[in-house]
Amino acid sequence: MSMGKQKDRQGDLLMSWSEMPRSPGHAFYDRLQDLLIEANFDGFAENLCRTFYAARMGARSVPPGRYFRMHLVGYFEGINSERGLEWRCSDSLSLREFLLLESRERVPDHSWLSRTRKRLPLEVHDKVFDWVLAMITKAGLVKGDRVGVDASTMEADAALRNIVRRDTGEGYREMLTRMAQESGVDTPTSEDLIRLDRNRKGKKLSNQDWASKSDPDARIAKMKDGTTHLGYKPEHAVDLDTGAVVAAHIHSADQGDTKTIEGTLSIAKTKLETVGAGPSAEAPTDCVADKGYHSRAVLKAMEDGPWKSRICEPKRKGFYRWNGDKSAQRAVTNNRNRLKSGVAKQVFKLRAEIVERSFAHILDRGGMRRTWLRGRENVQKRYLLHVAGHNLSLLMRQLIGSGTPRGAAQEGYGLLLVLFAPQGTILIAIRALEDHLDETIGFVAIVDWNE
Repeated sequence: MSMGKQKDRQGDLLMSWSEMPRSPGHAFYDRLQDLLIEANFDGFAENLCRTFYAARMGARSVPPGRYFRMHLVGYFEGINSERGLEWRCSDSLSLREFLLLESRERVPDHSWLSRTRKRLPLEVHDKVFDWVLAMITKAGLVKGDRVGVDASTMEADAALRNIVRRDTGEGYREMLTRMAQESGVDTPTSEDLIRLDRNRKGKKLSNQDWASKSDPDARIAKMKDGTTHLGYKPEHAVDLDTGAVVAAHIHSADQGDTKTIEGTLSIAKTKLETVGAGPSAEAPTDCVADKGYHSRAVLKAMEDGPWKSRICEPKRKGFYRWNGDKSAQRAVTNNRNRLKSGVAKQVFKLRAEIVERSFAHILDRGGMRRTWLRGRENVQKRYLLHVAGHNLSLLMRQLIGSGTPRGAAQEGYGLLLVLFAPQGTILIAIRALEDHLDETIGFVAIVDWNE
């Protein structure tokens, strides 16, 4: 066989549709596409977004369903930036098919994603999350009997070096320079400022005194890896029987767990009511949380309501002093008695596994541990679509056995045949079949047994 040589490429002036390169498709995205089309997702998205576009003015925008699909791709592929979404979808013919792009259409760029996100309010993204929640409820993936609550941290798109004082507007470096000059150093170098900052007494970064100039909604907080950054606090309410996230809200990072649980449970109650699984005082839902959520005010608010508290109680020295607060004493005692049951041991094992898994999937594998958006509302919009992708992955795992495209591609099975010939020769045949795909990989080897 002679060697082929690369020639100069010349674009075709005319090409028919049959001559266009076609993608064999991806089993995961093809199946997900069938689900979305069968449920008329594009019609739902267009009716939902119609009021935010002009009736007759200017060129038509890209369909809203494509905007939401690209963010679902962001979760399934673990892409955190909008520019990365554009690059990934442009490189894949399968993703072009998933976005329902025509042969001559370009993949929407990152600036279009930003403009569309600004145009569509948070309520629209919340409605899309509700639509996905209703979809997985029909498949039996939302029970509403036991809900686990927990929170994590995510890094904001802002740097600590750019924080300023709330009262004077003075930057951190400017403050160090002023302190160095007051101590006798007229022209301090960077090393002088670092040494002064390391050795000065009373060094403390408080959210009451400092704010980010680029992202005022971000707060100074300690991340899960022990480092200190400007960040946000996502909090989940997860169905412990299925792993579906029924509520996800972005709180300020400086708010404690006892301050945010009320808002998260209120959202979870509303979401469960929309799918017909809402809790009530007559049939309360178990609320399972760790000791960070334990407080008298929280337990009093949950007593005799739609939530039955199973919140870990931290170890304390001495005795409680109720000071005549009988309702708090009753709520704490009832919660303590529930923790002694076998049901509590079971649900706390589920909480440690399932709730933490949701954060691992959405923040770590899904690419949201570090956000590239500014403003809590913008982060909430993107985060809701990632959580919707997480819930869709549960449905896909139920249907095809895999919740991610990579997992679907890795699934397969094989057949090994070994034949012994009389002359001492062995014939080995391997046939590997990709699950959900019509692709077969074969391998045949002949081995001499005498060697």
